[in-house]
Amino acid sequence: MPSPALPRPATHRPTRARPVFHVLARAAQAAAAAAAGTLLFSGAAQAQSSVTVYGLLDVSAGQFQVAGGPKIKRLDSGNFSTSYLGFRGTEDLGGGLRANFTLDSFLLVDAGTAGRVNNVDGFWGRNANVGLSGPFGNLRLGRMGPPLFVSTLLFNAFGDSFGYSPSIRQYYNAPYGTPLVGDSGWNNGIGYTTPRFGGLTANLLVTAGEGAATSRGPNWGGNLVYNSGPIGFTVALQKVESQGTLGRPIAAFPGFRSQNAYQVGGSYNAGFARFFLQYGSISTKANTGVKVKNLHLSASVPVGPSGAFLAAYGNSTITTAGAALKPESDMLTLGYTHKLSKRTELYGIYLSDKYTGRSTGTTLATGMRHTF
Repeated sequence: MPSPALPRPATHRPTRARPVFHVLARAAQAAAAAAAGTLLFSGAAQAQSSVTVYGLLDVSAGQFQVAGGPKIKRLDSGNFSTSYLGFRGTEDLGGGLRANFTLDSFLLVDAGTAGRVNNVDGFWGRNANVGLSGPFGNLRLGRMGPPLFVSTLLFNAFGDSFGYSPSIRQYYNAPYGTPLVGDSGWNNGIGYTTPRFGGLTANLLVTAGEGAATSRGPNWGGNLVYNSGPIGFTVALQKVESQGTLGRPIAAFPGFRSQNAYQVGGSYNAGFARFFLQYGSISTKANTGVKVKNLHLSASVPVGPSGAFLAAYGNSTITTAGAALKPESDMLTLGYTHKLSKRTELYGIYLSDKYTGRSTGTTLATGMRHTF
């Protein structure tokens, strides 16, 4: 990893992304005004509220090895799906308007501690937001996942698996190669989701840099997601100027200015199997520019009423300005899942992890997921 560079002052170029932030701020004001009008119109209808407790526990055991790394036998939490505990609440304000909140905490089942990694995430690091929803859509304020991450997990057979999905690993979690900054959760955000139009929804998220030492300015991202019948597709993009809790730090790119990423994805349910395709690009502007191209193919094949075979392949090519070598990351994951009930699932995983100039890493694991 390149040596760290001193960050520029947080006030550097503050006006480039402000118009986008102001648009969302005005949207928030308009939504608040609409909410106030709705409340006045609805009269004295009594509000009704509810709170739901939910979560997911995922633990796997086996041999884990990244490309070029040692073989380690261990028990791990959150490789197939990140374990978490959550609280979701809603209050009916009348006239179709609702107040909503979400508080989710990552947890490590193997150690009984909070976070994806010990002593790194904030306690409510998965989600912490409050907002209003109604006929106008859904407006949220706080911490939430960026639209590019949502598109990535929706359009690959292994979902949000940070341990086993080539898509997630090559965008967010490889210890080498793909240099995506910004993490899979953004702080200080204003997020908006449109109502569903047929099978189409749109999402927009803007977050303030707030003068942090690891910030060059705001982040913003958006996506379109379509699902209807057997066909689905997505288009997602983001611009990052502030680093997240995890992921590559901006200090890894001396002279870091910004990073632009986009992704297109599609899915088709053929009945006997569901197929997924993703293609994306990540461009980092710094003293030495870096560009990454990602291609991912995956499929899920049902086996009887309770099982499924999963397969996924990902290729990531990294081009650095002025460098002749273009290292590649190749990942192949094969898996089988078997539902014991609607909430409990067993699985087995094989993962081959290759990277230019490193020995192949092989992961063999079996695990269990339980939702509640």
